[in-house]
Amino acid sequence: MESTEVPEFKIVLVGDGATGKTTFVKRHITGEFEKAYNATVGCEVHPMPFYTSAGEIKLMVWDTAGQEKLGCLRDGYYIGASGGIIMFDVCARITYQNVSKWHKDLIRVCPEAHLVLVGNKVDVKERKVKAKQITFHRKKNIQYYDISAKSNYQYEKPFVYLLRKMTNNPDLILQEQPAIAPPELEMDSEHIKQLNAELQEADATEFPDEDD
Repeated sequence: MESTEVPEFKIVLVGDGATGKTTFVKRHITGEFEKAYNATVGCEVHPMPFYTSAGEIKLMVWDTAGQEKLGCLRDGYYIGASGGIIMFDVCARITYQNVSKWHKDLIRVCPEAHLVLVGNKVDVKERKVKAKQITFHRKKNIQYYDISAKSNYQYEKPFVYLLRKMTNNPDLILQEQPAIAPPELEMDSEHIKQLNAELQEADATEFPDEDD
């Protein structure tokens, strides 16, 4: 029997420290939610297989440190990336304000990479960064998703989006959902409905042209 080579793509996961990047990856790999915050030192590389309608695809996810003092190392981590996920915390405005910096760093090193912006921790109802304030993805024409690693909400969507872009297959779907542990908390349907309504309203709203 011939063995089929599994396609492999490099993804970088960037954003300020404590936005939930490592927790997000661990949700996929082990199905666990990491309750305690432990800063990633430098970079950790996680092989993540996805079983799709186009066969198995492996993503090599480079989980990078968000601490400023390690910034000088980042360019080396970005080289050769086919895709990137920029994460911020909807409960911390500064992490959204810094998105433009992460975006500039990424496109300077890998201008052809497909990018996704994600706002994590949307399970918190008193979020500080509201949907109408999230305009960066519209200015730069990149995809955006609300997610919650804690409740599993839309946790797979950024990866599916990147898989479709990198394989040039817009119809690609997951044949098997990654095995995950039960959510730490359940997001009620009214909360999810409200999140979707706020995003739709925000996307329909004109916003002024601004410099980065």
